[in-house]
Amino acid sequence: MTEARFTTEGGPALVVSGDGERPASVEIVGARARVAARVTGRGKTWKATLPLQAARWGGAELPLPSGTYQVRIADAEGRGIRPPHDIPLAQLGTLRASLEGWTLLIGPPIDPAYDSGEGQDALERRYATRPSAGFENAVFFESFYGRNASCNPLAIDREIARRAPGVTRYWSVVDLSVAVPEGAIPVVEGSPDWWRARGAARLLVVNDWLRRRFSRRKGQVVLQTWHGTPLKRLALHRPGFDPRRMAAVIRESRRWNILLAQNPYAARILGKAYAFLTRPVWVEGYPRNDVLSTGDGAATREALGIRPEERVILYAPTWRDDRDQIVDFVDPVALASATDAVVLVRGHSRTLLPGRDAEGPRVIDVTGFPDTSLLLLVADALVTDYSSVMFDYSVTGKPMYFLVPDMEHYRGELRGFYFDLAAHAPGPMVRSQEELVAALADPDPSAHAARYAQWRQKFNARDDGRAAERVVSRILDQGFIDA
Repeated sequence: MTEARFTTEGGPALVVSGDGERPASVEIVGARARVAARVTGRGKTWKATLPLQAARWGGAELPLPSGTYQVRIADAEGRGIRPPHDIPLAQLGTLRASLEGWTLLIGPPIDPAYDSGEGQDALERRYATRPSAGFENAVFFESFYGRNASCNPLAIDREIARRAPGVTRYWSVVDLSVAVPEGAIPVVEGSPDWWRARGAARLLVVNDWLRRRFSRRKGQVVLQTWHGTPLKRLALHRPGFDPRRMAAVIRESRRWNILLAQNPYAARILGKAYAFLTRPVWVEGYPRNDVLSTGDGAATREALGIRPEERVILYAPTWRDDRDQIVDFVDPVALASATDAVVLVRGHSRTLLPGRDAEGPRVIDVTGFPDTSLLLLVADALVTDYSSVMFDYSVTGKPMYFLVPDMEHYRGELRGFYFDLAAHAPGPMVRSQEELVAALADPDPSAHAARYAQWRQKFNARDDGRAAERVVSRILDQGFIDA
């Protein structure tokens, strides 16, 4: 190899070149994304241009997600192609990158001066601790720590955009690989724009903990939508006495003004788990589930490359406190073959960064797909375990299967449950993939019909397709933003 360099002409890219016949392929390969190069050359020299951006799920081209990638050249060892020279960190507009041997490092487009403890301290002093200078008629949205624009905040964003188009909508993102809704402004976490927007917005809509020493300013409102009705114990209810965890839970919940709950059961549990007992809890159903009553999954099927007539099984287990990656209780390739279906594999958001995409015939890893609700809409059946997705998918009335080989360990040691899942599950509970395949092959709707009806009455009474409308009406009526 004779040269390696970064360029921003036509978008950020890595350009590598060498002598001799051009390689059959040159790629950048990461855990959740890969990009093929455009390779040119006529026999004496060759050049490969590797875009540092990609389109996925039928969307626009966006910068690659932050992370570690490998540059792979076909038969590099056999042809004697050595790793290129290192390239120090370079700012490339929508991202930053460096090259160390065959390893490409991608990061968010933050000035290195701010990407340190001292730099973040300076931004905090500038934007979070200064006296109030008034608020923007703006909403600051964050979903799953900025890893995507999804869940209840996304549904609320869409309704605000429809009814109050003059409101500025900021979205907190980990980097610019995260697509935000049309008309919204992405702000990269930790950047000066991010700190300023979070401090200046009159309303914050989030679905998880606020971080980086957030301090709610007087007059600012935080709507905590949370991200699911709980089966597993959380916050103050988690097993084991941990004073530091308890203090952190209390400190966090004091940052919220309002808590959104899917149903009365969740309102009671979340209020106690977060010591949120004297402030408003809105029980309005989940805005993210509106699409399950009103949507059409055709566009999502097309984006995923699934034919209209194909059966779709969604495997969506929760995360485990004792492991980083998705559980390995399912062989998705074997499941797809045994059920003559497309299997979608959806890892929990906590497994997005440490995990890798599942691959194989009729298997699509959708852990990085931005909106779980659209996946629920296209799935003909759901396979889960202890995930709160069970309380959302039941809006559709379609069959659910519970694969729980580790239930005693999970219930007894890792987390514990708020109720007996085995006594109330609205679908078969199985312990192995073989049992799962048998259950999927011989569905008996009547076997769980009574439980399913009771489940929906308890958990989905307000999931009627108008939850976002009701939530935004309350936001506007209380003057948190101006229409």
